[in-house]
Amino acid sequence: MKDLNQIDEAIEWLGVQYKTILTPEQTGGAMSIVDSLSPVGSGPPRHVHMNEDETFVILTGTCKFWLNGDEFTAGVGKSVFIPRGKEHTFKVVGDEPCRHLVILTPGGFEGFFADMAAGQYRVPEDMPNIEESAKRHNMTFTGPPLD
Repeated sequence: MKDLNQIDEAIEWLGVQYKTILTPEQTGGAMSIVDSLSPVGSGPPRHVHMNEDETFVILTGTCKFWLNGDEFTAGVGKSVFIPRGKEHTFKVVGDEPCRHLVILTPGGFEGFFADMAAGQYRVPEDMPNIEESAKRHNMTFTGPPLD
């Protein structure tokens, strides 16, 4: 059985592994799917995607989500839909990493993960570089990560 704590051929940024398993090129730009493995305690600052709806499908572990002021958790077998334009974030909670699929419609935002892995940017030290890539990928940071 494959070790769920590693994604073959993944890129890595801040301890999170990302592997695009369906590219925008394969779907005519309609969507992309990223297989992500995030360690306990990880999660991005609060942000908004202007062009993409984002769906999380939780395969292992548990995430706490914040969506427009509401907090909730999602564990194995659950899905969370985040409409474009809605402020959100998440944090891996519990005692095991969270492996989840991130489905982006339309595709293209996965390029942000590639930029971050290539630059190995740190939060908050490298926020100007991170924000520049976010702008190119139609994302705006709006607040801190979850506590």
